[in-house]
Amino acid sequence: MHPDDKELLLQFRDPSQKERAFTAIIKKYQEKLYWHIRRMVVNHDDANDVLQNMFIKVWKGLDNFREDSQLYTWLYRIATNECLTFLEQEKKRSVVSLEDEMDSGLSNKVKADSEFDANKLEWRLQVAIQQLPEKQRVVFNLRYYDEMPYQEMSRILDTSEGALKASYHHAAKKIEEFLKNY
Repeated sequence: MHPDDKELLLQFRDPSQKERAFTAIIKKYQEKLYWHIRRMVVNHDDANDVLQNMFIKVWKGLDNFREDSQLYTWLYRIATNECLTFLEQEKKRSVVSLEDEMDSGLSNKVKADSEFDANKLEWRLQVAIQQLPEKQRVVFNLRYYDEMPYQEMSRILDTSEGALKASYHHAAKKIEEFLKNY
């Protein structure tokens, strides 16, 4: 059983326990954060890179964590921001027309995965999700996969609950349309 977050934060602030506490935080949240990141960046290696960068930021910033929110919320916010930064850098690297980008990019990464089977609904869903604009993709993933309440998402993404509900609704409609036509 993992110690609770308050206990881990107290341990982290004690120089003699800092590394052990950080390792415990990583163990507690690594898998959830990996899958959150992986759903956004698709590729396993990219997800690992983003996760590693995210934990480096957490290590550097944890001393200044004010506990205004839960540790989990703060970690998701950093992970989400790291994903968005990574995706923005990827966009800049690939000088491709918008039409080509719609047909390639992340959906091609899904299709290139060795496990890809176009007949399986889960893969068709992944391709559909990758067609969404970044913000809608983030909201859809947090709600659909992580079953995160809008209130929690609002804190992570610094957006109103109403805007998040609208984003999720639009994303779900686009995915539904894609799945009907795919």
